[in-house]
Amino acid sequence: MRQSQHRNGVFSSSIGFVIACVGSAVGLGNIWMFPYRLGQYGGAAFLIPYLLFTFLFGWVGLSAEFAIGRLARTGTIGSYELCFAERGKKKAGFALSWIPLLGSLGIAIGYAIILGWVLRALFGSVSGAVLSQEPAAFFSGATGSFGSWPWHIAVIVLVCFLLTFGMTKIIEKCSKILMPLFFVLFLFLSVWVAFLPGAAEGYRFLFIPDWSALLRVDTWVMAMGQAFFSLSITGSGMIVYGAYLDDSADIPKASLRTAFFDTCAALLSGLAIMPAVFSFQVEVTSGPALMFITLPTVFQKMPFGQVFAIIFFISVFFAGITSLINMFEAVIESLQHRFHFPRKAAALLCGALTLFVGIWLEAEPAVGSWLDFVTIVIVPIGAVLGAISIYYVLGWGKISAELQKGRTRPLSRLFPVAGRFVYVPLTVLVLILGLLYGGIG
Repeated sequence: MRQSQHRNGVFSSSIGFVIACVGSAVGLGNIWMFPYRLGQYGGAAFLIPYLLFTFLFGWVGLSAEFAIGRLARTGTIGSYELCFAERGKKKAGFALSWIPLLGSLGIAIGYAIILGWVLRALFGSVSGAVLSQEPAAFFSGATGSFGSWPWHIAVIVLVCFLLTFGMTKIIEKCSKILMPLFFVLFLFLSVWVAFLPGAAEGYRFLFIPDWSALLRVDTWVMAMGQAFFSLSITGSGMIVYGAYLDDSADIPKASLRTAFFDTCAALLSGLAIMPAVFSFQVEVTSGPALMFITLPTVFQKMPFGQVFAIIFFISVFFAGITSLINMFEAVIESLQHRFHFPRKAAALLCGALTLFVGIWLEAEPAVGSWLDFVTIVIVPIGAVLGAISIYYVLGWGKISAELQKGRTRPLSRLFPVAGRFVYVPLTVLVLILGLLYGGIG
């Protein structure tokens, strides 16, 4: 008989659930990739395919992962077992579930390293070290082999501590505090930089449309990749949050709200970063260089730069921690459910694995190669497996009943068409294009 709720508890409200999911979705990609891609691929014109894909992936992609988690009342392993049990292949579901689960763990390993750099940069901003030397030198010192291990360990210990004692309550409370603070701080930064001389060039970079970009295949490919990875559709992390969702919640509505606020965060990041970069005529870049070299160079040149740096790195740390909490939770819940680990033991094992592998990857080229492999190969394969397992192995009849719970109106007739014949093929396309392009997310 189906459990009424997960033993780890449930989110107290749909709002709490959405905020937690936004916390998972809003991460480093929103901050260091989206603003650059927005300007590089057509400015406002890029928003057309990006918003289209974000709506599609949020509507039928996130909804599917939330629904299978709530239906199974468990996370990654149990959800795949449930799907394949419909075909008498429960063991196949168990075996395949390890791919998306390892994707979550793999991203967590890389994320913990980068958040160690962020934490070090935050304390360097407070002490003034970031602004008193060449940013490239500070970044180089932080990203060498074993260059930030105390900060790396601190990040993992913090997340393990939070998830050991609180489960759904702590996830919800952390998200309710950290995500609003992220939005408030970035809004403050975006208003602040608007008054810098030359900021208008940043707005032109971001929002003056180059309509010809819509005729280029790369624009659509990068918009699709940005939307897909920004929403954390991995076949794992969002499933576990769905397992903690009450039956009264309207899943499609919650999914679209998550997509909306994730997009707001990405746009807000652009408004806070690019006007400042252009104001001080610093080279526009993406990736870690934007956050750890380009922006500290800007902070050095601007009035109250130290205050700006502190607020910025606090905001980035908040965004990253809420994402890392979700990655850890996906692993911890599966260890609890399938292997009957006590909660504390599962959290400690997850943290130990993350540290044991990550400590050897602290050098920037090593963690970069690691994350490239995980995000280009493992995560897209996990997303494909999740989409196929839900929409085809389990089948529309089962998942539609779960999606209809909590709704006052019936699902759109377009939903199964978009899910089965548009979303599932697009997940396969994301995998193929990621391999061809060397990464699109």
